[in-house]
Parts: sequence; C-alpha cells; structure tokens
Amino acid sequence: MRFNFFYRESVTALILVAGSLSPAQSQSPTHPAADGAEQLQFVVILTRHGVRSPTGKTDALNAYSAQPWPKWSVPPGYLTEHGAKLMTIFGAYDRELLSSQGLFASQGCADAQHVSIVADSDQRTRETGKAMAAGLFPGCEVAVQALAEGTADPLFHSLGAGVGHPDKQMAVAAIAGRIGNNPAGLTEAYRQQLQTLEDVLHTCKPGIQCAAPESLFDLPASIAAGKGDHLVELHSPLGAAATMAENLLLEYTEGMDKEQVGWGRVDLNKLRELLQIHTASADIERRTSYLARVQASNLLSHILDSMRQTITHKSVVGALGKPEDRLLILVGHDTNLSNVSGVLDLSWLIDGRLDDTPPGGALVFELWKSYGSSTYSVKTFFTAQTLEQMRSAVVLNAANPPERVPVFMPGCSRADMSCSWNKFESALRTGIDSEFVK
Repeated sequence: MRFNFFYRESVTALILVAGSLSPAQSQSPTHPAADGAEQLQFVVILTRHGVRSPTGKTDALNAYSAQPWPKWSVPPGYLTEHGAKLMTIFGAYDRELLSSQGLFASQGCADAQHVSIVADSDQRTRETGKAMAAGLFPGCEVAVQALAEGTADPLFHSLGAGVGHPDKQMAVAAIAGRIGNNPAGLTEAYRQQLQTLEDVLHTCKPGIQCAAPESLFDLPASIAAGKGDHLVELHSPLGAAATMAENLLLEYTEGMDKEQVGWGRVDLNKLRELLQIHTASADIERRTSYLARVQASNLLSHILDSMRQTITHKSVVGALGKPEDRLLILVGHDTNLSNVSGVLDLSWLIDGRLDDTPPGGALVFELWKSYGSSTYSVKTFFTAQTLEQMRSAVVLNAANPPERVPVFMPGCSRADMSCSWNKFESALRTGIDSEFVK
C-alpha cells in the first residue's frame, strides 16, 4: 500500500531486524524447542550511520585551535570508505548472530526477501544501508529505500518534515528546568572536561608556527526558542566543545595516524574523557523529555506498527516492511537514538562510555514468541563496535563480537530484562504523542 511504500522509500539508519518467520511459513526452529523455549520472530535495529567526515565548517573550528584541523578525503558529512567497511563488517556479524538464533540461514540469498532496509536521505545513511546489506547478504539483491537527497524524511527528521506543531516555549522550559535556568552553569558543571579539551586545542608542537586561538570559555551562554525546525537555541561552551569532541572521535575511528588524532595529543583514555562532553550535551538537547517526544514519536509509532504486523500476520497501516519480513533495518542518526532513548528512559554503558551513540551504534528490539503458544516478549539491546574495533577495522565474529548489552526499559522490563508484548506496547504508547505521528 502507498503508505508503506512511502516509508520504505525513506531509508534511515534505523535497522529493524524482522523476526523469525511469518506464521504463514511455519518455519521450524533450527533445533527442536523445549517447553517454555522461545523463537525469535522479528528484530528491529535502529542504527546510526557509519564513520563520516565532520559536518561543521573547519574555518570556524580553526579559530579555537593552535593548529588547523585535519582535512578529509570526502565532502563534509559523507560516509568514508573506512566507515563503509566497518558497516559491512557489522552486517556480516549480524548475519552470523541472526543465523545462530535461527532467523536466517548462515549463507545464501534466499532470506534476503525477508529484509527491509530504510535509510534517511543523506549520503552517509544511504551508503551505510548498502554497506550493511553487503555484509548481511553478500552478492545478493537487497534494496535500500530512501527519499531523494536533501528531502526531510518524517521518520528521521519529523520537525523538518512538518509533522505536528511543537510548542517551542515548552521546549525551552523543559531544558531550562534541567539546567537551573542557567546555561552558563553547564560550563561549571563540565569545567574539568572543557579544560582538558582546551589544553588539547591550545598546545602547539615546538618548531611549528601556531595561531593564537580563541578560548572556549569566552563563548557566551544563552537559551531561546529555536527557529525553523530547531526547537531550542541553546548556546554554551559545552555545545561547541561537543562538536569538537565528536570530531576527535571521528578522527580516531577513521583510523587516522596517531599524530593526526587531536594533533597527537588524544589517546584512547583521553578520548573517552572528552566524549563525556558530547554525551552530556546530547543528554540535555536530545534526551530531555518534551524534545524527545516531539522528535521520536513518529519513528516509535512506525516501529511499533512494524512489530505488531509480525504478531498479526497481516499488513498494518504504519508498518515499514512486509508482513513476512524478519528483519527491518532503519539507518538514521545519533539524534534518533538519543530521542528514542529519551522518550523511553533507556540507558546503557558500553565500551566504558555511558549513553554514547557512536558511529554504527544501534538500538535493537527483538520480538520473541513462546514455543507452542501465542505469547510474545521483547528484548532490548544496545550494540556498537568498540573504539579500537572501529579504528583497526577488526573482523567481528562469535569469538570477537562487538559490544552488546541488555537495556532495561522502565515500566515494562522484568527481572530477566525482557518485556511482555502487552507491557512493551503500553510503554511505547505512553511515550508516543499522537500529535507528532504522521
């Protein structure tokens, strides 16, 4: 139907991995299931794109560093060759994992027809989807559906696509209430990390002629209602520093020579410290409840419809794939991961970093069915390659997997970290604001 076709045309970096088999196929598990055992039915992976070049203007950043930031081999914001390789590796690992769970055969193209990949319209998300498809089903035909370049996709950019009418003053109040109505207070709260970054930016190697950089601490702090598709304009040293910390992450995971990563002054441990700046800024600007609901409700609604379609075995209005799909991949952005986690109050600790959303990081929703019954449950995970796995393009397999941690969902998770389907659906419905669903 046209509604589903439209969204299958807007491939963002969310990967929805569809569950085991559609009931119409009556596929048996790889091994006979004992009473009480479960079969994987459908998997949803919401993933960020792979390693890209920085999106900001280098000239603006150079004003705060003694030496110029490095140049990249691709245009701003594009997926790099290294980034594509990493996502192909991740896709191959996903195939190994899903086949071990009985969802797909370990090789061959037959299962490719049960996968839908939807990506955002940007080059980095479209190419990430293609790279994942190449890893999952090498040599097979797997379409990555996306809107035309530059088109605001309602799944990934609901505000830019004009979904709903947000109250920008409410958004300002929501953030102000978290920071004591004092944007300058963010500087003091993260002064240690900001000073560490400033030391990296301002240090100059002997014998090299360096500029006299401006100080991050001189940047003014303010908060106001946003313009256009921005809910809030929050300016502070923390926000500017978050962009720079993210760029250092990209240099490291791109595998740049160690003398280029932070001008030779940022190793793994220092990078982890600096990334606290980025996660702190993302927490305030993307995970704050009202902003998260406005921007994630549409995406969550379609994820829920897609999972319900597997349970009903019928086409569901709003679902993103086909009833017989077992895997749905949505390729989007770190903003999508932060917004969704903000709505559902999700948190994770992975590779030594709290609530980080690195390139290729993904939220995974697995839909399981109890063997011999009609009872369903959902297990939620966050997965990402470690910084070292990304830097060195390490091949992933069962003996050397990416990080994958269970995520507790308040309001529905049980002691084993799973949710019954009814409580999972209720938790998502509670978080979704229908005003912002298209």
